[in-house]
Amino acid sequence: MTDRTAPDIPRTALVTGAGRRLGREIALALARAHWNVAVHYRQSAEGAQRTAADCQTLTGRPGSAATFYADLSVEDEVRALLPAVAARFGAVDAVVNSASLFEHDEAASFGFQALEKHLRSNTGAPVLLAQALAEHLGAGGKEREGAVVNLLDQKLWNLNPDFFSYTLSKAALEAATGMLALALAPRVRVVGVAPGLTLGSHLLSDERFRDLHRQSPLGRSSAPEDVAATVLFALQNRSLTGTTVLVDGGQHLMRFERDFSLM
Repeated sequence: MTDRTAPDIPRTALVTGAGRRLGREIALALARAHWNVAVHYRQSAEGAQRTAADCQTLTGRPGSAATFYADLSVEDEVRALLPAVAARFGAVDAVVNSASLFEHDEAASFGFQALEKHLRSNTGAPVLLAQALAEHLGAGGKEREGAVVNLLDQKLWNLNPDFFSYTLSKAALEAATGMLALALAPRVRVVGVAPGLTLGSHLLSDERFRDLHRQSPLGRSSAPEDVAATVLFALQNRSLTGTTVLVDGGQHLMRFERDFSLM
């Protein structure tokens, strides 16, 4: 059996939502560590192509990155994603579930439709991809090890009622992280990584983002490179499973009555 942990044999990771924001930073960090990267996207095709090109520059290996489209709310497309990556690269060693649907609702506006949308993309898709990785690693009678990293959110440890359906979907994914760690062991490790406020958005001015970013015991929340480094650590540490690493400067220890974007 080929030892894919050997340093001269590049490993392959599928990173969902890697065309932009945190997914892109994670993909670039993996490329710097000489991983092959499957760059998943749904809407950001141009960004995904740019991420893949940058990954290949970082590895110095043509063909070390490629883009893959899938709508994570559609079960058939999710089920087809990892086999497509395996067909392109020959083997897949890891999945990083970075893509997330993040739409606002609250208790007063909550409904089944909003919840279902978030559960499909933020919970169902990561579980199916973990399932697919386990099946892939066990195919052909070969027992290989792999890992799944699920991107969560510090707000699960510091609840507020904003983004109600999003938060429920991430809480379900946090529970699934432990359940999958048991169900897929010893072949697949499953780890959560929970960032704090990391990147700005159209909901926050630059000045407000900087002010909120400083509101933590360490005086700074997570930077994109912090989160990416933690994902890489989780993929490489063979004793880590069924747990979540909070990367937020301690923001989960403070009380925030509203979501950062609405403060």
